[in-house]
Amino acid sequence: MDDALFATLPDLLPGHVWLAGSGPGDPGLMTLLALKGLRQADVVVHDALVDTGCLAYARSDALIEHAGKRGGKPSPKQRDISLRLVELAKAGKRVLRLKGGDPFVFGRGGEEALTLVEHAIPFRIVPGISAGIGGLAYAGIPVTHREINHAVTFLTGHDSSGSVPDRIDWAAIAKGSPVIVLYMAMKHIGHIARQLLAAGRAADEPLAFVCHAATARQQVVETTLGEAEAAMIEARLEPPAMIVIGAVVGLRPSLDWLGALAGRNLLPDPFAADQERGKP
Repeated sequence: MDDALFATLPDLLPGHVWLAGSGPGDPGLMTLLALKGLRQADVVVHDALVDTGCLAYARSDALIEHAGKRGGKPSPKQRDISLRLVELAKAGKRVLRLKGGDPFVFGRGGEEALTLVEHAIPFRIVPGISAGIGGLAYAGIPVTHREINHAVTFLTGHDSSGSVPDRIDWAAIAKGSPVIVLYMAMKHIGHIARQLLAAGRAADEPLAFVCHAATARQQVVETTLGEAEAAMIEARLEPPAMIVIGAVVGLRPSLDWLGALAGRNLLPDPFAADQERGKP
């Protein structure tokens, strides 16, 4: 790899921690800065959603530590993960904390950074492509489209206890957001769908599950809000998954570029006629 690409980028120094996002899965979606961190780190502490293809770029002699948190499975406590970063940095290690997606988008990066501040550990935030944007793009679903929406809401489907977040105003979301993107929501999709339906969303509104986004295991199931839970069960879907609700799902037959590379025939722009009629 051409080192000139990295020459002007900052170095990961001994005793420092980088909190970096690896993107939604495909190693090609990592930033140059995250890649440089992988090449320089003495220790890589990664979560469960980091693709093994990303970890392959780490130094051959680097210590690779798994610190993933997965719902319903034994997982390290967040405080223990944060303190492990402190311990490694105080030992003079160059530490890369690598997270799937972006560390500040439902990634608890803020909590870990605050612990580093508490212990006077120097750190850098290295943003990544969030799965709620990049993962959906790999499914051929844009989170915004001029003919559909000028706003999008990103939500988490469970809180720290594993329950549906009780502080979310589902009625306001249902009325005010034409497109809703849900992280970590498969377990509670039936409850969430009922909340949105009760607040006025249509049962036939398009909805898609995107599982293992931007990886070789990517699976996309298109359904409706009213049929979401049944479709998930029938397809035997497993997390991790993004869920997107809204008319943008209807663009997938035209924008499924991965499917097109495998031979799928893409449909014309479904809004072309509307655009033509709207011309002055």
